[in-house]
Amino acid sequence: MGAALTILVAGATGLVGGLVLGLARDVIPVSRRPIPGHPGVVADFDDLPPLPPADVAICALGTTRAKAGSDAAFRAVDMHAVLAFARAAQAAGVTRFILVSSVGSNASASLLYPRTKGEVEAALEQMRFARLDILQPGLIIGPRNERRPVERFLQWAAPAMDLALPRHLGSIPAETVAGAMLALTKHSQPGVFRHGNRAIAAVAAKFLGLQGFGRA
Repeated sequence: MGAALTILVAGATGLVGGLVLGLARDVIPVSRRPIPGHPGVVADFDDLPPLPPADVAICALGTTRAKAGSDAAFRAVDMHAVLAFARAAQAAGVTRFILVSSVGSNASASLLYPRTKGEVEAALEQMRFARLDILQPGLIIGPRNERRPVERFLQWAAPAMDLALPRHLGSIPAETVAGAMLALTKHSQPGVFRHGNRAIAAVAAKFLGLQGFGRA
C-alpha cells in the first residue's frame, strides 16, 4: 500500500467539498471560515497565506449568479478564488489539481456561467500541473445548507428530466462527484483529463463501494 497523500481542499463548506472532507484522511481544508473538527487554513482567497506542503489539491469552489448578486461577485468565486487557490497550491508543491467544473463549459460561450467555467479550465491548463483532472458533471444533486430555490426545484424535477436528457446532461449525486475526486487523487498519469457524468460515475464506483455508499 502506498504512502498516504496529503490533500488540500477548497470549497469544503459546500455540498461536494463537504463530502470530500468527510470521506478522506489527511485532508487540509482551505476556507474563509473555520470548519469544526477539521483544522486547516482559514483566510480570504484574495489574500491566501502560504499553504502547507501537499500532494494533490481538490477545488470544489462554486456559487451561482443569483446567490453572488452580480456578475463580478460570481466571477470572484468561480474564477478568481479558484485560480488563487491553484496558484497557492502550486507554490506549496502540489503537482496534481482536481477541479469541479460543469457540463457545457466553454470559454467562448455568450452566457456567463459556461463562459466562466471554460475560462477557468483554460487558465488552469496554462499553469502546467503535471496532472489536471476537470470534472464536468451535470446538475449535482444532494442536500445543501444554503437556500437555492432554482436548484431545489431542479433537484425535485431531476428524475423526470433525466428521462428526457442525454446522460451527460442529466443529474448526478454529489457523493458520486466527491468519490470520483478522491479516486482521482490516486491517478498519477500525467496530462489533462476531462470527465463527464459517465466517466465520473465509473471512476467513483469502486471508491464509493469501499466507503459503503449504495450508489455511484
